[in-house]
Parts: sequence; C-alpha cells; structure tokens
Amino acid sequence: MDRRLLVISPVRNETEHLERVARAIAAQSRPPERWLIVDDHSTDETYPLAERLAAEMPFITPLRAPEHPPLLDPRDRLASAAAPRTFNFGLQSLDWRQFTHIAKLDGDMELPPDYFERILAEFAADPGLGMAGGLRHELVRGRWRLERVPTEHHVNGALKCYSRECFEAIGGVEERLSWDVIDETTARMRGFRTRTFEDLVAIHHRPWASADGTLRGRARYGTSAYIARFPAYWVTARSLKIAASRPKGLSGLAFLYGYARAAVRRTPRVEDEEFRRAVRRELRGRIRARIPLASRTATG
Repeated sequence: MDRRLLVISPVRNETEHLERVARAIAAQSRPPERWLIVDDHSTDETYPLAERLAAEMPFITPLRAPEHPPLLDPRDRLASAAAPRTFNFGLQSLDWRQFTHIAKLDGDMELPPDYFERILAEFAADPGLGMAGGLRHELVRGRWRLERVPTEHHVNGALKCYSRECFEAIGGVEERLSWDVIDETTARMRGFRTRTFEDLVAIHHRPWASADGTLRGRARYGTSAYIARFPAYWVTARSLKIAASRPKGLSGLAFLYGYARAAVRRTPRVEDEEFRRAVRRELRGRIRARIPLASRTATG
C-alpha cells in the first residue's frame, strides 16, 4: 500500500523553535508528502519564518489562520480550543482524503530522524491501529524528564498520528477543550487501537503548560477531565498524584479547582452516554489491572 502522510502544525509565536523542528522533519528518513504550518495570529516572526522555510523545503505549505470566533477565555487560548480550530482550518484547505495518514505536530516538537518511518511501519504492521504517537522528552528545572502515559489509552496531542480510516470514523478533531481525550476514547469505541510507543521519543522544547502558566495548565487539565466525563473519584485520586508535582500541593488543588469550577459553571460535557460508559469502563479496567500488580509487589 502506498502510504501518504499529511502533517499539520498549528503554531503561534514559535520563532524560537520552528526552524529546529523543520530541520528535523527535513532530515526524516521518510519525510511527509505535505506539511501545513498554520500560523494562529503570531505576534512574532513565525509566519515569515515559515515562508522562508517553505522556499527551501518544498513539502511545506505556510498558511494564516482566519480570525476565530470570540475566545471563551482570551487569556487561555488552549482552553478556548484555538489549536484544534487552527488544525481544522489547515485540514479543510486541501483534499485530506488523498492521504492515508494525518498527523498533528506542535511547532516545538523536535523529532528523531526515523520518527515518521517507524510510526508508519507500526500502522502497516497492525491494521487495527488507528492512532499512534511517541513520548515527549522535556527539560524541566534544568533536568531532562521523559513523560509517562498509559500507553494503550493516551496518545499525546502534540505528536499524534491517525489512520485515515480512524480519522473518518471518529468524525475528525472536535473544536473544544479535551479534544485529545475525546478522539482517542471514540476511536476505541469504534474498534480501533490507540498506542503510544515508548521507544519513539521527541524533544519538547517548551515544557507542558509553560505557554501560559503551570497552575493555569493544571486547572485546564481538571476542566478537561470534567468535559470528558471522568468521574469524581478518579479526579480526587488523580489530584493527589498531581499534588506531588511542583508547585507541590498547589498543583493538585488547581486540578481539583478546574474540575469543580467546570461543574459549577455547567461547562458543556460530552453528552453521548455511550462515551460516558466507555470512559468509566476503561477506568475500571485500568484500576483492576493495577490491583493484582500492587498485591504482587506488596507480597513479593
């Protein structure tokens, strides 16, 4: 099968990182057929830089995103779903169905040289794989940290790749906070597998939530959990784990605050009852899987 890869990068104020990211994509052993760099009203030189890179790298197409509807929170573009809106603008600018795989890549993610080759090989080896990605390596307070995720349940939205069949089955990317949880849960509901490959590691040049503040990012995470129908017991337990992150204590409280604020405001959630049941069924399965492991550890 002739695989064709479309990469879309919603970017805003990425002058510091974009050229490094582009050089890494140009050095891929298997580069994409098309890379759309969609500028979301940057206030720096991101778009002129994208134009210069496109003149050098023919697979790049720079685009300017149109004005979005008024943001729900002008101080928090992520909570207002600016990124998926910008992604979808890029998607609709061409006939995306001519590609077999669609990837979203943030403008601060530097990929290893065989990243796309290996991701596409994973799709070829597993016809049921609908969504895949790697891990982020971040410099946090002077130390490199490799993120940890439940590899069969979460693919980071910063470097996520879909098969076209999966993308069509889930209805694309929703323009709302929690889009990157909604899509993967829906994919599994539709019979596709999702997978993060721990041996595929990209360098993230802007640590998680640093774009607009760590505590605001934690609160946003709590709001996302509310939208995606995660139950209160899971949120409470999760807040205790998050509380161990800096700023200690406050991080967990910010997460709980985001969830509770969304509940009080009656923030629109995923209304599909099948989705709600799928989320809770998966959480119960993950908890049951951990209990025997914890028991073996305690008695071993």
